Amino acid sequence: MNIAFFLTPKNEVVYESEETTMRQVMEKMERHGYTAIPLIDKEGKYVGTLTEGDLLWKLKNTPDLNFKNTESVKVRDIHRRISPKSVSINANIESLISLAINQNFVSVVDDNGIFIGIIKRSDIINYCFNEIKKSKDII
Repeated sequence: MNIAFFLTPKNEVVYESEETTMRQVMEKMERHGYTAIPLIDKEGKYVGTLTEGDLLWKLKNTPDLNFKNTESVKVRDIHRRISPKSVSINANIESLISLAINQNFVSVVDDNGIFIGIIKRSDIINYCFNEIKKSKDII
């Protein structure tokens, strides 16, 4: 099976630039109810994922930083404690699933590392559930 079957394309995904401010990304995550968001650079390449935990650690470990002055902090300056891996659109399903085990979503890139979307773990689980259900209905 081609992993593109599971792809949520970039134009339907909330993502952010490394140049965005901490405040902007916090507000976007709150508005959409997300706990993590993919990050891209100026060329559109996937550079990582920013999590709520990363934001909280930045607040905790930066003296005098509070919500009001988070607009002075660029996302690129926030240390990311984990480095979720991306997968190539040409990857096999096994590679995708091995990453999805530990990530709520897996970022997908083209052959040049350009971010093209995400695959949500919930979509993979729903697909597997429906396949199991179908096979039981056949028996």
